[in-house]
Amino acid sequence: MTAQKIRDIALRHFARNGYEGASLADIAAEVGIKKPSIYNHFKGKDELFMAVYQEAATRELHFVEADLKPNRSSSLEHQLLGFLSGYKVRYEKEENTKFFLRMSFFPPVHLQRQSMELSLHYIDRMADAANLLFQSAKQDGLIHADVTVEQATSSYMAVLDSLFVEMLYGDHDHYKRRLDAAWHVFWRGVRSN
Repeated sequence: MTAQKIRDIALRHFARNGYEGASLADIAAEVGIKKPSIYNHFKGKDELFMAVYQEAATRELHFVEADLKPNRSSSLEHQLLGFLSGYKVRYEKEENTKFFLRMSFFPPVHLQRQSMELSLHYIDRMADAANLLFQSAKQDGLIHADVTVEQATSSYMAVLDSLFVEMLYGDHDHYKRRLDAAWHVFWRGVRSN
């Protein structure tokens, strides 16, 4: 129970302050333990960070896989655009999403290799979920005949990646303009006529 509480509180500290700005003493105080007690559960700040990062990646992946699951009760356009719009809302409201995206783009320098391995695994799994959705759409004749499933998936991931950058650096208006323009071009190129 205490290890999970430490991870939950550490998530907020890492999300708000980054790796460098998060203090084990502050985390311990909020948990209600002394700093040395953290070492009963984690070897140090690096191990705690990677445990929190792994847990955040797993949560994000569950969200992605559930949201990009082929859904016959919703149009493909509505599902794909809804996911892109929903990720922005998720980023604004969920500490988990905010932490995961920030650390995916700006990992601690000394943990960059481990962080990037985890991020790339997440991106690959996200692309796998999108690929399954596009495979289903292709079978249903919803994807243009000249567009392969792989092209649709890669293009969609490129749109999503550009929106991640806008979430991190931009504001709501920039995000909206980027989403509207990218979606218009993407959807015209991918949908069947």
